[in-house]
Parts: sequence; C-alpha cells; structure tokens
Amino acid sequence: MTTPPGPPPGDSPWSRPPQNVPPHGPPQHNVPPQNVPPRGTPPHSAPPQPPHQPPQQPVPPARPVEPPSQSATRQMNVTGRGGETPTRQITPPRTPGPQPEPATDPDGGQPPAGPPPANGKGLGAKLRGLLTDPVSILLIVVTVIALVAAGVIGAELYARHVANSKVSTAAQCEIQDGVQVSFGVTPPVLWQHFTGRYTNIVIHSDGARVRHAKDMTVDIQISDVDLTPTADAKGTIGTLEAAITWTTTGIKETVESEIPILGGLAVKSVKTNPNDGTVELKGTFSTIVAKPTVTNGGFGLEVVKFDGLGLTLPRESIQSMLDGFTKDLTKDYPLGIKADSVEVTDNGVVARLSTHNAAIPTSTNNPCFADI
Repeated sequence: MTTPPGPPPGDSPWSRPPQNVPPHGPPQHNVPPQNVPPRGTPPHSAPPQPPHQPPQQPVPPARPVEPPSQSATRQMNVTGRGGETPTRQITPPRTPGPQPEPATDPDGGQPPAGPPPANGKGLGAKLRGLLTDPVSILLIVVTVIALVAAGVIGAELYARHVANSKVSTAAQCEIQDGVQVSFGVTPPVLWQHFTGRYTNIVIHSDGARVRHAKDMTVDIQISDVDLTPTADAKGTIGTLEAAITWTTTGIKETVESEIPILGGLAVKSVKTNPNDGTVELKGTFSTIVAKPTVTNGGFGLEVVKFDGLGLTLPRESIQSMLDGFTKDLTKDYPLGIKADSVEVTDNGVVARLSTHNAAIPTSTNNPCFADI
C-alpha cells in the first residue's frame, strides 16, 4: 500500500494558508477600546458608554416543525459495497404537541360535564336492522294484525249492543213482555250499520204474555230492513214473519180475566182437539166448543157447540162475546201484520202472521218506534 502524493508546489486551493498572515481585505486600523478609560481619569467619572451596536435585523419566524409521517418507514435490503452493512434509516421520535388543559369550574369545583356519549347505533340504523330481520318483520305484522282485529271486534260488539238495545225497546213496547234480540253472524252488524241495511233479525219473547193474552209466546223473523228515511216513514221492512204459541193454560187464564162469565158459564178448564181443530171450554154446568179461524187478517173463535144446564143452546147467543174477545186481542197490530193461518195442537194453538214491505212508522205515528 503506497501513500498518495501531495498537492503540487505553489498556490493551490487545497494548500493551507500561511500562519500569521492577515486575511485579504482592507487594512484594519487599531481602534482603542471604548470600555477602558485612559490613564489619569478619576475613578468617579461618568459611566462608560456602551459600545455602538449596529441595528438588529428582524429575525424571520421559525419554520414550524412538521410532524413525522405516520406511515411506517420502509427499509430496503441493499447490500453495501464489499459486504458492508447497509445503512439503516432511523425514524425520529415524535415530538408531543402541547396538551390542552382540562376545563375547570370557575368556582374551583369539578369541570362541567360534557354531552352524554352516543349510545351505540343511531335510530335509523336500528330501524334498518329491524326491517331486514325476518323474525322482526313477522312480529310486527302479527302485532299489527292483532291490534286491528281487536279494534274491529270491539267496534262490532258495540254496534251489536246498540242495535239490540234499539230493537228490544221497540219490541217490548209492542209485545208488552221481555224479549231477546239477535242478529245474523254475517255480514257484521258494524257493516250493516254503516250501510243502513240489516239482513237478519230474530226476536223471541219471554212467553209471559202478548198484550192481554197470558202465557203466549211470539217468535219473529225479520229480514231485508232498509233504514233509508222517507217523508212519513223511517224505512221499510222487507219481510216479517211471526209465530204465536198460546197454551191451553194461557187460554183459560185469559178467558177468566177478560170474560169471567161467558153466557152464565164459569170456565174451569180448556182442552184442545187437534183432530177436528177445536177448543173446548168447559165449566161447572156447561161447555163451549169453538174453532179458531182466520177472518179478515185477524183471528176469531167460531162457536161450534154450546151446552148449558143440560140444554143445547144456539151458538149465536154467545158468538158476539167471543168476537169481542178475539178482536181486543188482535187489534192494532203494528206494521200491517196480518194473520195467515192457525193450527190447533195438543198443547194449545199456534198462529202465524206476516207482513211485507212494511213502512217503519215515525215516532209521531207510533211512539214504540221512536228509537229506531
């Protein structure tokens, strides 16, 4: 190994400057120091003046230190020359910035509480989660259907209660007995109420009496009711059919109360004969045999035979009393109801009545229909 040659002789930019040689430039003059007083100056003389300083130049603002990159420094495996270890780049440590001081209460207490943190996801995200979950959708649908069904059922029950109350009031006023009213299952009464058309109404009396007739039961079937009002009616009834059942006991009690002595005969018992369709009124000394009939849309009792005191008397003597009795029982039937037929059974008499396209009277014409 050899030593490399030095620089050539002479002036060279690589040669060292000579020692004790002033640098190039104008000659410098010796300036006496300003802070040292000359000899012979008293010690308590004027204070020395500060040396003259040139005006200071404005200092430019310091360049802000940029924070180091957050991304990781990538190292490249580069092998140095001759097997040397590659240079490793060192990431400068992060300089922590100024930390904000926590807010304090002016009174020296705890710092004021900030807004509460958000609890999980927002409302929109929760709704979207419910709408995308099949189980949640099924539960929502079932709940809505249950609520709607409960509301409809409640409204239907209330509509039936109101309709039953109005029809019962009118029927009790005419029959003068307790009644039970029922409506058909379909269509719902709520729907019939909104349309004003009722398809099927059934009325059944308690059987104590029908007006003056004791122990009489009536069953009424009403259909096609239209509550469209007119000038002199509240609506119309398409069809009304009634079946009246009058027991032998009721016939006896009614005759005793309405005509206690019929032609000098005190009625003690009543017997029906289905074979010939007659009713036998038997007293202590005499017997009347009468046949129920339909006359001019009403009912009558036609005297077939009368025996009294061992003598056979003509039927005309007591027929007028029986006509008056039946007329009082069947007069002033509402809605134009007429008798259709009468039948004698083992236990009494069954009569059938009906009317069609009957006008529902106003409260002025018939107070019993005031609530309809």
